[in-house]
Amino acid sequence: MKYKLLLSLTLLTLLATKTWSQPFLKASNALISRVVPKHHQFFVTQSIGLESGKDVFEIESKNGKIILRGSSGVAVASAFYHYLTNYTHSQVTWNGTNLNLPPKLPVVAKKIRKQTPYDYRYYLNYCTFNYSMSWWDWARWEKEIDWMALHGINMPLAITGEEYTWYLLYKEMGFSDDELKGFFTGPAYFSWFWMGNIDGWGGPLPLSWMKSHFELQKKILARARSLGMKPVLPAFTGHVPAAFKQKFPNAKLKSTNWTNGFADTYILDAGDPMFATIGKKFLQKQTALLGTDHLYSADTFNENEPPSSDPGFLSELSAKVYGGMSAADPKAIWVMQGWLFYSDRKFWKEAQTEALLRAVPDDKMILLDLATEIEPVWKRTNGFYGKPWIWNMLHNFGGNTNLFGRMDVVATQPAAALQNPQSGKMTGIGLSMEGIEQNPVLYELMMENVWTSKPINLDNWLPEFVRNRYGTPDVHAIKAWQILRQTVYKVPEDRYIRDGAESIIQARPTLDSLSRWAKTTLNYNEKDLLPAWDELIKASAACKTNDGFQYDLVDVTRQVLANYALPVQRKFVEAYRKKDFQTFKAESRKFLQLIDDLDRLLATRKDFMLGPWVSQARAWGTTAKEKSLYEMNAKDLITLWGDAKSPLNEYACRQWSGLLADFYKPRWEQFLGKLEQSMAAGKEADLDQFKDEISVWEWKWVNTRKDYPLNPKGDAVNTAIELHTKYREIAGTSHAK
Repeated sequence: MKYKLLLSLTLLTLLATKTWSQPFLKASNALISRVVPKHHQFFVTQSIGLESGKDVFEIESKNGKIILRGSSGVAVASAFYHYLTNYTHSQVTWNGTNLNLPPKLPVVAKKIRKQTPYDYRYYLNYCTFNYSMSWWDWARWEKEIDWMALHGINMPLAITGEEYTWYLLYKEMGFSDDELKGFFTGPAYFSWFWMGNIDGWGGPLPLSWMKSHFELQKKILARARSLGMKPVLPAFTGHVPAAFKQKFPNAKLKSTNWTNGFADTYILDAGDPMFATIGKKFLQKQTALLGTDHLYSADTFNENEPPSSDPGFLSELSAKVYGGMSAADPKAIWVMQGWLFYSDRKFWKEAQTEALLRAVPDDKMILLDLATEIEPVWKRTNGFYGKPWIWNMLHNFGGNTNLFGRMDVVATQPAAALQNPQSGKMTGIGLSMEGIEQNPVLYELMMENVWTSKPINLDNWLPEFVRNRYGTPDVHAIKAWQILRQTVYKVPEDRYIRDGAESIIQARPTLDSLSRWAKTTLNYNEKDLLPAWDELIKASAACKTNDGFQYDLVDVTRQVLANYALPVQRKFVEAYRKKDFQTFKAESRKFLQLIDDLDRLLATRKDFMLGPWVSQARAWGTTAKEKSLYEMNAKDLITLWGDAKSPLNEYACRQWSGLLADFYKPRWEQFLGKLEQSMAAGKEADLDQFKDEISVWEWKWVNTRKDYPLNPKGDAVNTAIELHTKYREIAGTSHAK
């Protein structure tokens, strides 16, 4: 009898385990089929338990198959990617993929087992959803979720379609469509709407957008959860419509202005009884519609200071924000972006920071040290005063196009922080960039940390990265990357450089050598980058058919030419000031020709084209009016970032074919024409007048209907070689000082 009972219990346990494991194994198998459709039958997936509460995976060969075992779908996908990179020398990135697998897959001689030291592997920043993801459809999101799983991500921010849940809630509260019309922003500006920074800009938002993206969010969440991810959903932060003050005249509201050029937004005081009520109702509705994994993002003071710095006030406020979450979900965990502690040190001193954090139970809050590779906030907050926190690489601001990064920091400092006894409860690592689809090496490197607690040896890792990326260990390619490591991917410790430089081409035309958002200060000597360009040109003989190589060759060529624009600009500025008309004309022509050459180069790669960005935006429109609105949003974000008087112009500038030819070049032509006219008249150009005139032209450009090429034109490698022949010598002798 005892034996039968034991046997029954064993069978039930096995059945329960099988039932529990089937969903994520099914999702893992589907991922493998999408990534390697011709080889998926050679992989077998199996489930294993967590180890010390953390993800683990195993890989081994058996009976001609590659066995992938994991404690979650993400763990299985990570095992799969580990095999691809280490045994077939493959790679999957946004900008170039190498999946040239052999017909017979390599055997794993000895079983591999890896455990992650991190509970959480976080992904995304509010800004990413606009600077990169504004126009994504399900096909693009499906690829991204696969990328997340392959790279070990298990905690993605998930805020697509959030506006529809708010729309439904506010309608239930009695708000009319007309009262909400000025609340929701256009689709390129949701990130700042969600963070309570702006209302209405780029709108009014069509209901068709809300509904379509709510449906998209359901697909995103279902796929992420099927792989074992725990998405972070939004919570109420106090941001309410302007009509709130009329509908609820006794409500305690604070008006705040994020930056000049945008209307005030209204924040409901956390002490007002309605704060907890709305917060609870929102989470209840969101959970009913989308489910929950009990992780909620709320950033009450993102680039907006609280009304008081009194620690008691901040503590009470923090407790009330969390109270609104826990009233709806007793298991709620508040996930807070730590950007406020980085960006506003004058306000968030030790007493204020500690008061805000300690008011919430330690196990009910997770802090994102949002830009740890730039400045580790954990070091000046005693490891966030006992709260679990995540080491993040921010890296890119605005989705800008530049070669940049802190490679040595990313390779060593996550492990160093993990081992540091002063780091408190470091419970994860993550990526919190404002824009993706650039500098793929930094993201491959950062996610290499997921399955190790030791520093990464770049001397070993970088040549393997090159081999995986290009499909061959070419000596010239490896040498090029060693130079890149010491130039664009290294930031001197004695210099504060937040992010990579942009080209003077992208600056609103000026006689200066930089502007507020189009910064031109490099973290390296531009002449030191040229040998990397030389080596990649040499590597083209062996690597020219490889997708990742073509992207990298175009990217490095782009960076060299973008840098070279500055000394050319300085020459025509100098000629203008000396009233040297002939030199001014000659250098102006060189500058405009350089823009043409750069545009032609970038047209060879879809990664660097304006056309898809605009076309994808218009594709979401269901009427001509909607298509026009979305096109305006798409063009405005990457240029003016607001109206004609916006102070944020060029913050999200891009080096894209189409944008160079149709926006940057005509803008410079008008400026150069103004200077030429003033020289002919023997007087100084009125640059204030030009600024007013060009801002009107820019606004017209943003609102003009126009199609741009959707498909690449020309050969990437041949064009890069041609431009190397044309510019290499002069770029080496004429440089900025």
